[in-house]
Amino acid sequence: MFDLVPTLRRLRSKYGPIFTIHIGFRPIIFITDRKLAHRVLIRNGTTFADRLTPLDPTPIIGFASYGPRWRLLRRNLTSEVLHPLRVRSHVHSRKLVLRHLVEDLTNKARARGGLCVPIESFQHAMFHLLVLMCFGGGIGEGDIKDIEEVEGEWLLHVGKLEVFDSMRTRRLMKLIFRKRWEKFMEIRQKQEEVYLPLIEARKQSAKNDAVFTYADSLLKLRLTPEEGERGLNEREKASLCSEFLETGTGTTSAVLEWIMANLVRNQRVQERILEEVRSVVGKEAEEVTEEEIQRMPYVKAVVLEGLRRHPPSHFLLPHVVSEEVIVDGYVMPKNATFNVTLAEMGWDEKVWVEPMEFKPERFLNGGEVAEGLDITGNREIKMIPFGAGRRICPGMGLALLHLEYFVANLVRGFEWKAVEGEEIDFAEKVGLVVVMKNPLRAIVVPRGGVVAR
Repeated sequence: MFDLVPTLRRLRSKYGPIFTIHIGFRPIIFITDRKLAHRVLIRNGTTFADRLTPLDPTPIIGFASYGPRWRLLRRNLTSEVLHPLRVRSHVHSRKLVLRHLVEDLTNKARARGGLCVPIESFQHAMFHLLVLMCFGGGIGEGDIKDIEEVEGEWLLHVGKLEVFDSMRTRRLMKLIFRKRWEKFMEIRQKQEEVYLPLIEARKQSAKNDAVFTYADSLLKLRLTPEEGERGLNEREKASLCSEFLETGTGTTSAVLEWIMANLVRNQRVQERILEEVRSVVGKEAEEVTEEEIQRMPYVKAVVLEGLRRHPPSHFLLPHVVSEEVIVDGYVMPKNATFNVTLAEMGWDEKVWVEPMEFKPERFLNGGEVAEGLDITGNREIKMIPFGAGRRICPGMGLALLHLEYFVANLVRGFEWKAVEGEEIDFAEKVGLVVVMKNPLRAIVVPRGGVVAR
């Protein structure tokens, strides 16, 4: 995927905080100023909350048009699955995944004299955890492998669909790129074949399972009166499960890798995390629990700094203006597509001292996380790694929990050191998620004891 960031920086210096560029046949308005972004995303949030007409009419949350269906699907996700009480009920799943991750990293490091390339382990762990939240604890390794394969195929193909958004007419696009579209529909069919048996199995297993899953919520969900208050069909249920797994896997595992890379380069930060962890749980503790992490402000500061410095995307998903509006003298026409330079907001030298440096202490005040810190952008935009406004990522709380939990336990369980003679390469590879161009290579040494036995 072409990296727009250098081009947008040049255009900003020449044209100011808002300008239009053409990508294919579609003009896109880019907003690069945090105050202007706040007026658009927060003060005029409803007007700027729509999306491009989706290629696939199957409803998923991220790409659904702003309206009753989107509100229903999002409310179901946030209240039935991502509510703190629901998230807390999956504590045993997190312990299980942590144990598997520790064993995996230990075995890989042992086989290569301590050398470990952890990104695949991180990805599998985050994916495994979300599979358990989606389908429950009865999922076997064979099922997880099938899900990983179909989602891996989906990710490889979805980038090829970008050409569709650059076309004036979607119908013409489907004719010109017929094979791509047919492949898209073929993968959709595979997702149904993999997911539907797992979803249907919840009709019985949920009766004996104290944990409520995303699949459970989809089985009982009814659409809006405008759609006849019907239940979801098979394709809709499969597509929503796919979205749940993909949006939380790649982003969280990428940020986790960026954070661990910074801890390898900044041993002082890693040592301070270890000191805090041991001061709270003791030196012999086998696991850092979620309750104990609430008493670890430095761990929280490290995660916030990781999200500021390395947000999972440089941009929001494209927004569409639902009606013409004037913002700060700029006319935003109806149906215009616009975006915000999300990453640049967190690197603004007017807000952050030495913004390209990794300094978790910037988030602390007297040893505690600074009061009034807002990463939602509601009051003002300083950093918005999860977006802002009506379309802010609903999984923000879950992502923060997972990052804090795994960072604390990975530092408690292992010493992370640089490979002798190698520098950590912080070059980016820009795609659906911004990842390390050259994956982290580190020497991983167990500190002793067993994590989350």
